[in-house]
Amino acid sequence: MSVLLETSAGDIVIDLLVDYAPKECENFLKLCKVKYYNFSPVHSIQQNFSFQTGDPLGPTSASSDGGSSIWGLISGPSKKTFPATFHPKLRHLERGTVSMATAPHPSDPDVRLAGSQFVVTLGDNTDYLDGKSAIFGKVVEGFDALEKINTAITDKDGHPLVDIRIKHTIILDDPYDDPSGLREPSQSPQPSKAQLATVRIGEDDNLDEEVDEEAAEKTRREREARAQALTLEMMGDLPFAEVKPPENVLFVCKLNPVTTDADLELIFSRFGKILSCEVIRDKKTGDSLQYAFIEFEDKAACEGAYFKMQGVLIDDRRIHVDFSQSVSKLAEVWRGGENAKRKRRHGGGGWGGVKELEKWRKYREEDDPDDAEDRYNMVHGEEELRGRYGKQRDDRDQDNRSNRDSDRFRDADRDRDRDGNDRGRRRDGGSGRGRDRAPQRRSRSPMRDGPRDRNQYDDSRWDDRPKPRDDRRRRDQGRDYDRDRPRGDNRRR
Repeated sequence: MSVLLETSAGDIVIDLLVDYAPKECENFLKLCKVKYYNFSPVHSIQQNFSFQTGDPLGPTSASSDGGSSIWGLISGPSKKTFPATFHPKLRHLERGTVSMATAPHPSDPDVRLAGSQFVVTLGDNTDYLDGKSAIFGKVVEGFDALEKINTAITDKDGHPLVDIRIKHTIILDDPYDDPSGLREPSQSPQPSKAQLATVRIGEDDNLDEEVDEEAAEKTRREREARAQALTLEMMGDLPFAEVKPPENVLFVCKLNPVTTDADLELIFSRFGKILSCEVIRDKKTGDSLQYAFIEFEDKAACEGAYFKMQGVLIDDRRIHVDFSQSVSKLAEVWRGGENAKRKRRHGGGGWGGVKELEKWRKYREEDDPDDAEDRYNMVHGEEELRGRYGKQRDDRDQDNRSNRDSDRFRDADRDRDRDGNDRGRRRDGGSGRGRDRAPQRRSRSPMRDGPRDRNQYDDSRWDDRPKPRDDRRRRDQGRDYDRDRPRGDNRRR
């Protein structure tokens, strides 16, 4: 009793073990007889382990019911599955073992149910499947087809990228009688729409088809340009991704730094009326950046200037002319109009009429001039153009101001101490008691003679001075003298 499976990977011949698994063999034979397995996809490929098939739609289809037994097809959904039998002598020990995929019974975990799906092992000693899949046959021919399935490229779920399907089934020997109600089709049926919808890459698809390199490169560039435009729109540099530069603006570069706006307008005015002509200059120094934008009244004049002025010598420089790709004016006009609408809608305030937003000064000036919409603005603002040296100069100015403030406070303290000493001397000179007593000598503070020295309290400056040897002994003698002197004796010694 054998069955031939014609698959996309090759033919596979399966011998059925009718003496050990009669129920499973009868179900498999009758499903092959009614062409139930035709166009069933191979899925759940695990290299050197196993693959699974038998579901006409496969697990990727939302309308798949997981397959049905032959009795479910004849009698209805109530007999969709049947209890599987596990023979103790049958084990998954060799490559090509065929077994029915099973699932536990909802009410009895010890009973496992089988339907139409079956598993074929791709390696030896796959005893993990024992007790989970009911063995009913083994592959005797077609191991090259198993190897193709084993090495197929799959996704993370084990589904092959190029479809591998059962094309046709042929029964070589059938010992079972047909159940009542079984009807064998006269020919293999065509795949249904639901089955065709699950095709990823068909078997007959030519993956090595020659593609025009120029067309592919053009498509790639267009896709990349759309992605870049969308990024610029998200950053706010473009009003919208589909914006296109004006067709009446000409871009001129490689100019001589001495060339002015009036010079270019005079030279290009012979092609038509010029609406604006501007040489872009550095905001900080005012020097020419050696490129300009010329806006004509109509497109024909711009095209005539493009074809005639390429490589023309102006002020000893051969210029380069091209159509402008800048949308700076369009962006300014669009941004200004949108912000004005927001301000009118929200009653003003904030940036663009929204109080929670503040203008980001990284790319634009805080206070744009009135004619900003009519000019090609620089990308960077004044703060970034100042550079590193301007910031360092500001830091030095801040340090100088801090030093001047500290000197001012030091002078104020010195003047306050002098005024206090003068008042003390005047008070002592006007009192009679002050004449009887000799003026007390006080040590002179270094602050009286000059500006305060930051290191005057540094102990390291006095380490080299000679120190008196008997300071402690003299201090103790003075204490004994004061203790022995009688109380009340205030005469001057």
